[in-house]
Amino acid sequence: MGFALSDMTLTSSGFDRGEPIPTKHTGEDEDVSPVLSWRGQPDGTRSIALICHDPDAPLVKPGGTYGFVHWVLYGIPGSIAELPEGVGDYIQGINDFGKPGYGGPMPPEGHGTHHYFFWLLALDADPELEPGLTMWELLEKIEPNVIAMNRLVGTYTRS
Repeated sequence: MGFALSDMTLTSSGFDRGEPIPTKHTGEDEDVSPVLSWRGQPDGTRSIALICHDPDAPLVKPGGTYGFVHWVLYGIPGSIAELPEGVGDYIQGINDFGKPGYGGPMPPEGHGTHHYFFWLLALDADPELEPGLTMWELLEKIEPNVIAMNRLVGTYTRS
């Protein structure tokens, strides 16, 4: 499965690209998802999926996957271009905490700075997907329909 970055942009009013994610959006505080907005999705975008993944997490799983998945969200209509803080709408997948919805950064103490990749994927279809998919299950199902993608990377260091 290979993807190339597109001209779509993903931003947050809570943090800038490459900058620290506010504690409010982590497991050390309110643990609510940040505001996210995007633009530049291509014509023909029918739905959006969003994933937050920490590749710095020291985990390797069966099948060769790695890192820690913090959020899997899909079934977002293609006409939507912003998610509010703490969004509970749309279809929630299962994160690596074993729960649906957003689970914010919480790297092991003393593990240094982790990078959190918020991936935005534009699809040319609105597939009927069941709730509770993992990141890898979602990617397998939507891969033929991904027409654009990009990311916003934030950081977090647990004190």
